[in-house]
Amino acid sequence: MIGLVLWMLLLLLSISIASFICLRQWLQNKKNKLHASSSDNRVYVGIFHPYCNSGGGGERVLWCAVRALQEKYPNAKMVIYTGDIDASPNSILEKAKNVFNILIDSDNVEFVFLKQRNWIESKTYPHFTLLGQSLGSMLLGLEALCKFPPDVFIDTMGYAFTFPLFRYLVQAKIGAYVHYPVISTDMLRRVQSRQLAHNNKKYVARNPFLTWAKLAYYRLFSKIYKWMGRCADTIMVNSTWTENHILQLWDVPFKTHRVYPPCEVSHLKNLPHSEKNDEVIILSVGQFRPEKDHPLQLQAMYELRTLLAQEESLWNKIRLVIVGSCRNKDDYERLKNMEDLSKHLSLENCVQFHVNVSYDDLLRLFQSAHIGIHTMWNEHFGIGIVECMAAGLIMVAHRSGGPLLDIIETSEGSQNGFLATDAVEYAENILNIILDSFDTNRIRNAARSSVERFSEQEFEKGFLRATSTLFTDV
Repeated sequence: MIGLVLWMLLLLLSISIASFICLRQWLQNKKNKLHASSSDNRVYVGIFHPYCNSGGGGERVLWCAVRALQEKYPNAKMVIYTGDIDASPNSILEKAKNVFNILIDSDNVEFVFLKQRNWIESKTYPHFTLLGQSLGSMLLGLEALCKFPPDVFIDTMGYAFTFPLFRYLVQAKIGAYVHYPVISTDMLRRVQSRQLAHNNKKYVARNPFLTWAKLAYYRLFSKIYKWMGRCADTIMVNSTWTENHILQLWDVPFKTHRVYPPCEVSHLKNLPHSEKNDEVIILSVGQFRPEKDHPLQLQAMYELRTLLAQEESLWNKIRLVIVGSCRNKDDYERLKNMEDLSKHLSLENCVQFHVNVSYDDLLRLFQSAHIGIHTMWNEHFGIGIVECMAAGLIMVAHRSGGPLLDIIETSEGSQNGFLATDAVEYAENILNIILDSFDTNRIRNAARSSVERFSEQEFEKGFLRATSTLFTDV
């Protein structure tokens, strides 16, 4: 019996090796034919971004990177791997222009549409979501690879499990822009301390055995994640927080470069600010995703109303305007839940939701707003925070992650914003800003002066410097 099992394992191993060799040879032949059909010795750059039409901060990174590569390497062909099969190439590029004010040379971009994007969506894996999405990204990456094998592969969404496919099957150079690690020591600590979170359900947090099992699962996953990440030739991280975690997880100090994401600051810094006295507008900018913790913003408004119980006339002037993009049905469900929560807290008359707004509409909102709010715990960076500061808003963000380590300074004399951790602290900071308890003009000017290091120009210089090694000998 044991001999039969060993024979079956040997047979399975032989079939796997033979399949790998055949697939690699087929892909290499396809890659050679692609180059043979090109008369100008082009370099094909595959960029993996399954949600390229979403309109969030990650998509700004994508389009700024594409624009920078087009200008630096005119002989390179940009190939975008996307799962947005319901959008045309022209509509995707038009959205990049309207939402981000980024113009892409359409003649030098090709879209490879992936039909199996559901493999990387969390709803596909109600349990073992991290592992399911990561293995799903390998299947989606294999679809991308079979449709178009590139010379250079750049992942701009954090799907590290695709790296070995492109590295070992077609010998592509690998670049990664990491917005946040798939797993982090902070996640491990939350599970170990049995804290409730969007990725640590109540029934797990309350059960010691399930907590132990989840910790073991996370630790095993982090070891696999490390091996995958080390397949990259160059790694860009978007903040100090992300850099610290990637260095700890992957141990790749010589490959890692901190490249802050591109923020629209030049135009926003010159944006005239409307001085209206009839309303105080608090603006929130971010995708409708669970980790953004929009409910905390509504709770902060509820606490603010309590603080202003004796100032009803002032409370009636305050408006929270939540601006965000929705990628899919789950995001729209979250939006509906937010609307229901605002009614439950009796805030429906002072809270407005704006979904998938155009760039021009966002500019108008920036001009009318006075205060910015951002509530995500351990936000890896915070493009929306920087843009609010550049537009002249006084920012209140979570005391963690990128806002704490890279963006907001609260020291006396150099303060450019405020940090908070819970609804009461958010409400108190907002009230102090409204009552002008601090020198808000000085804080606003300091904020606008501090954001130049996050400009699109600085991003493009850093991105091109970090990816230069990918274009040697190709």
